[in-house]
Amino acid sequence: MSHINTQETLLELVTRGVESVYPSKDALLERLSLNEPTSWYLGIDPTGPSIHVGHSIVLKKLRDFQRLGHKIILLIGDFTAMIGDPTDKSAARKRLTREEVLQNAKSYKEQASLFLKFDGENPAEIRYNSEWLATMSFADVVELSSHFTVQRLLERDMFDKRVKEGKPVYLHEFLYPLMQAYDSVALDIDGEMGGNDQTYNMLAGRTLMKELKQKNKFVITTKLLADQTGKKMGKSEGNMITLQDSPSEMYGKIMSWTDGMILSGFELLTDVSSKEIQNIQQELENGLNPRDAKDRLAQEVVAFYYNAEAAKEAAVDFKAIFQAKETPEEMKSFKVGEVNVVDALLIAGLAPSKGEARRLIDGGGVRIDGEVIKDGQTMIEHKKDGIVLQKGKRHFVRLFSDV
Repeated sequence: MSHINTQETLLELVTRGVESVYPSKDALLERLSLNEPTSWYLGIDPTGPSIHVGHSIVLKKLRDFQRLGHKIILLIGDFTAMIGDPTDKSAARKRLTREEVLQNAKSYKEQASLFLKFDGENPAEIRYNSEWLATMSFADVVELSSHFTVQRLLERDMFDKRVKEGKPVYLHEFLYPLMQAYDSVALDIDGEMGGNDQTYNMLAGRTLMKELKQKNKFVITTKLLADQTGKKMGKSEGNMITLQDSPSEMYGKIMSWTDGMILSGFELLTDVSSKEIQNIQQELENGLNPRDAKDRLAQEVVAFYYNAEAAKEAAVDFKAIFQAKETPEEMKSFKVGEVNVVDALLIAGLAPSKGEARRLIDGGGVRIDGEVIKDGQTMIEHKKDGIVLQKGKRHFVRLFSDV
């Protein structure tokens, strides 16, 4: 390997942002201290067009392994995405077509390039699990299934909960962890990384590797970004950051996070040193306004994905809009006819469906010229200079008459 692994470097590698290591951190440290290359992979199902910062937590860890000379594989789950990972789901996922999956994955390599090198010395590799899963026969699936028991699969909390609630558990959902487990066998890797919500699936791969390859696969589970109550950022909360968000969107979403997410945000999303994070924690305990710490966190994240100048501009825009209660000077404009607020939200791209538009309105998240709209049937009243339609705290558009 071209890099020297100091004990301090290795300890940081297996502790920062890490929830658990299987079989143990000591076993992994012993393997890494041999200064020999190991192979690691992260699997991402392209269920949407953008990688989000939850993936970036693991990608940062893979980046650090790559810098130390280890082999990295980014596995695109183009087959498993059509099935749908049941993890943490109270109902079966909507199944995607192959065309939808491939369209979603088009820019994944480009987005992952923010973390991984795909050229030069020790390049990361892109693989697709349809290479092996799509070619398996029914006999192959039966053989694979023989390595798992129904009792073991029912250990998953969400399956047990659904059964008790009388909700269906579909057989293809049972098969998902088997498919992810087989990814490890097909890649013949030394280790797999993923968020701690993927622990069950990754350990299924560890079991299968032992049985089929007689190989002791390592598993690293990373922490999830959550507040002190365990509440995670997510699409439903409107604070999930994707790698395709603009600097202003990234900054604004982080500023909306709870104060309990500040320190974990620094640990998981930035390269700020562990010592400096301890200093920030001490400052918060001594009375530092959490808003100031959040501002630094937001600028660190935006600067990583864009640059320092974009981060500063996003901070200035945020303060102008939300602290001074101003609307932004520049916003997208749309021409609309005699329509109600629900239709206007769809036309302006502020809601994906009428149902979602109504939910936004019912939740008090829609304003026109600063006034909260309570009825989705409210008609748009046009003005010469247009009206400002606002969704939440960060999304503004100006509407003009189409006549």
